[in-house]
Amino acid sequence: MPSEAYNLDMSPYTEISVLNQALEPLSRSLTIDEARHIAALKPDTQTLALLDELGRKANEGQLTDDEQALYSAHVRAGNLMTVLQAKARKLLDEFES
Repeated sequence: MPSEAYNLDMSPYTEISVLNQALEPLSRSLTIDEARHIAALKPDTQTLALLDELGRKANEGQLTDDEQALYSAHVRAGNLMTVLQAKARKLLDEFES
């Protein structure tokens, strides 16, 4: 894939842009094997089912406060994984070209 697919430059101060900047030193220290492992990570089926349920309830406006907090925490964790995986894939793309 072209490296443009992994461009995480976003407007300043968004959660993704802050994570992108904060995780840059980590991404520079990844080995190719570590990058492959990170790029291949996926949530387990139980987590996916929970997110489907919370997402449905969120769309219907039916989340409790605790569910909203849990859903928000999963979204933030997903943002972290998105940035890490994008950095890992960028490293792999550069290595393979």
